Amino acid sequence: MTAPAPMLPVQSAVYARLRDDGTLAGMVTGVYDYVPEDVTYPYIVIGEATETPDNRHGGFGRQTVVTLHVWSRYQGYTQALRIGAQVTALLDHQPLTLPGLDWIATRFEFSQTLTDPEPPGDIRHLVLRYRVVTEQP
Repeated sequence: MTAPAPMLPVQSAVYARLRDDGTLAGMVTGVYDYVPEDVTYPYIVIGEATETPDNRHGGFGRQTVVTLHVWSRYQGYTQALRIGAQVTALLDHQPLTLPGLDWIATRFEFSQTLTDPEPPGDIRHLVLRYRVVTEQP
């Protein structure tokens, strides 16, 4: 028997954690999986994910790596970096409730700042990545 695929439960748990935080809600206009055309900056997008086996003797596990994107039109990276710091405080080493799975760890992996090169070049992008380790109960 193999472990249930944790990608959807992990995405759902990350979304709920970010959506339900009052401090983060005061910093962004929303957290999205699909971004509406009329959304205003700043906002967060739950982006790409990868999943790899993390089995042990007699047990099944997975590592799910989730990428989050912070989008801002603030002049400079200050706003995006503050939002990223709050996201990391909410996720890094914080337990997640995952139906049908045991949460083992959530670890911050990296962040990267980017500037949209298209004129007028006023969009700032912060990429954040977190690794979530789960096991089958």
